[in-house]
Amino acid sequence: MNDNRNYDFSSGYSEPRAEYEIIKQLVPENAKVIDLACGDGRLLDILKKEKNISEFGIELSNSGVELCLKKGLNVRNGRIDSILEIKENEFDVAICNVTIQMLLYPEIFLREMKRISRIQIISFPNFAFIKNRLEMLFQGRMPQRMLYGYSWFNTGHIHQLSIKDFYELIDHVGGLKIESMKFERSKSSFKNFLCKSMPNLFLQIPVFQLRKLE
Repeated sequence: MNDNRNYDFSSGYSEPRAEYEIIKQLVPENAKVIDLACGDGRLLDILKKEKNISEFGIELSNSGVELCLKKGLNVRNGRIDSILEIKENEFDVAICNVTIQMLLYPEIFLREMKRISRIQIISFPNFAFIKNRLEMLFQGRMPQRMLYGYSWFNTGHIHQLSIKDFYELIDHVGGLKIESMKFERSKSSFKNFLCKSMPNLFLQIPVFQLRKLE
């Protein structure tokens, strides 16, 4: 059965995601970077080769950690939504790519992310995306678009959230400022306009850059 609750990467390396290019542009050269829930290390590997970062990653999946180590990446096994054994401000940048919706304690995760880094980059599937809304309205069931082929019962997406929900989480945690919200640009200027003017309705995967307030 198709199931992503165990985060199994043993079938091989993942393909690059569209948001990787956006994240890469947000990471400074030679920065000290931690990738929280780094998967098989694909993003960290890109940043190490193209931005000359000093890398560190935390990944829950043993198979993910094994693939990272094969790439020569500095990665360890562990949870990211609990207190981390990492010093305050140890990293220039902390990244969490399309994983916050899979965490049991997203508020603890964001608080720790803020503590250990000066800049935070977070992306997630926006559950308020218009196609999800229409699917719920007309089919009366959990929208499948944001489950990426899984069903409601065999997905690791346990805390689906919208962009508005993310703003509420930022306010709840406190001490963070939104520097920018990026997204993959379309060839259609009209579609880009809709995504920028009404992101909670038309934007599928936002990429937020946050900064810790001093």
